[in-house]
Amino acid sequence: MNIDADILLWINGHYADWLDAVMWIISRANTWIPLYVLLVGLIAWKYRNGRAVLLILIGFGIAVGLSDYLCSGILKPIVCRLRPTHEPALDPVHLVNDYVGGLYGFCSSHAANSMAIALLFSLLYKNKTATALLMLWVAVVCYSRMYLGAHYPTDIICGLVVGSLWAVLTWLALCRWLHVDDAVARRGDS
Repeated sequence: MNIDADILLWINGHYADWLDAVMWIISRANTWIPLYVLLVGLIAWKYRNGRAVLLILIGFGIAVGLSDYLCSGILKPIVCRLRPTHEPALDPVHLVNDYVGGLYGFCSSHAANSMAIALLFSLLYKNKTATALLMLWVAVVCYSRMYLGAHYPTDIICGLVVGSLWAVLTWLALCRWLHVDDAVARRGDS
């Protein structure tokens, strides 16, 4: 076996009933709706400019949408790497709620989407505490995907790279072409 599978099996193999429930909740996207609402509120509070806030929210939609599409719509069908839960050579993988996910897992949309949100917010909000907490959130979400047997570590790493790429490109576009920067936040116009 390779190191990717060894790490996955080590993480997946250290389970407990109570942790199964926690990881299942962490891995669900709708669990984080309150966080998303908080982030929107913080962006609105910082920028206090309807146009800038709208452009930033559109930017978040683009960054997350393109991250998700690149992972699920392009890479998974091209690479065709079986998820650990579908890989016969990894039997038995500990399953939670009989969850096996889709057939292919490279690369992780959960990792890409959470990183796109966290990094783009961090670049725009510029607060070390918020950045540290969001990166911890990304790490926990990524860990939950391996714990559930849905992704190998390299699936996660690739997803993090994809999410980072789209976050940075979106941030650059917002700063350069749409003038969403600190000057807009201070002026409250344009």
